[in-house]
Amino acid sequence: MPRKKTRNTKPSVAFVGVGRMGANMARRLADCGYTVNAVYDVNRSGAEALAAELGCAAPRKLSEVTASADIIVTVVTNDAAMRKIFTAKRDNLLEKAAGKIFINCATVTPDLHRQIHTLARRRRANSLEGCMASSITQARDGTLYLMIGGEKKIFSKVEPLLADLSKELIYVGAAGKAAEVKALVNMVMNINTAGLAEGLGLGKALGLDLKVLCQVFSQTGANSRVLETDAEDMIKRDHDCFFSAAHAAKDSGIALKLGSKKRLKLPVATATKAQYDLMVKNGLGELDKSGVAELTFPGRQGAKKKTVRKAAKKTARKAVAKKAAKRTARKATTDKTAAKKAVSKKTATKKTARKAAKKTVAKKATKRVAKKATARKVARKAAVKKTTAKKVARKTTRKATKRTRKG
Repeated sequence: MPRKKTRNTKPSVAFVGVGRMGANMARRLADCGYTVNAVYDVNRSGAEALAAELGCAAPRKLSEVTASADIIVTVVTNDAAMRKIFTAKRDNLLEKAAGKIFINCATVTPDLHRQIHTLARRRRANSLEGCMASSITQARDGTLYLMIGGEKKIFSKVEPLLADLSKELIYVGAAGKAAEVKALVNMVMNINTAGLAEGLGLGKALGLDLKVLCQVFSQTGANSRVLETDAEDMIKRDHDCFFSAAHAAKDSGIALKLGSKKRLKLPVATATKAQYDLMVKNGLGELDKSGVAELTFPGRQGAKKKTVRKAAKKTARKAVAKKAAKRTARKATTDKTAAKKAVSKKTATKKTARKAAKKTVAKKATKRVAKKATARKVARKAAVKKTTAKKVARKTTRKATKRTRKG
């Protein structure tokens, strides 16, 4: 017996912000059996390419994104972008949002997360922070480290989905609390990165073997997660972007504002932010945060000219190559879709032709049957006339015979 199709009981999902992180999270959930109904991005071509890949819609309106799914995941760049998608006058995510759940994964200020939470509740919707301490690869593999803020009962509702995106999932507390933790995580990470860049830069200036230096760092108090992820990139000047210097500057700024509100001085964090601000000023904001080494290694400081330009050009070339690959993939997808449409059209044309031929045959058959019926009718009428004529003739003959006998 054929198996009955099992109904997908997982909630439907939509994404707003499908850059490197958002797109990979959408792919991951699609792989896990979730129905991704819509993807949205200010970069229309990126959204349309991902929509074609996942077989979903790429609406032009945020209200259509909300209408399309049970859960809407947002992964935008900063406070301004976040505020716009939730509060823009002409079109925003909170239009007819009753019953929807928003999971906001961007690193933005805790106060903004609280504001979005309040606005969502007014519209009878719910909002959670899904702050991430991971990168692009982990987003694709479903091994993110997620810190959740918001109402715990809402967290419980979406916990299975969040578990499919993460290897570590921790509920931090009320709205804004996960964002505060994330700000501190990134503040310390940025400090560690800048500190490592200075340590390796000084080691280079002293003529030390940097591989040996890294080995010693790893077994002593100088060890850190950044040593594992960024040291080799700093030495080789390979700054492909996983977490940009511009984002590092922004996130350190969020932490410094939190410190300022509590009247705390954070001199190390302030110095670190100054380094990342300098990278942005020198046109290096789109390099990975490991690019801070360009400011500390000997021979690289004047790199505002030649050496840093080389690193920037290398990154730019790779970005161009990636874009070209994406264009090729989109073209291939478009060509494939066009080919499918052409085949469908051809098939439809053949079907139409077959139907038309059948109709023609049926019409001809109907005409033949009608002709035969008409011929039979005419024959019957002729036979009736002949019979009538015979009867009249017999009557006439009988009458004539009677007259002759009487005469």
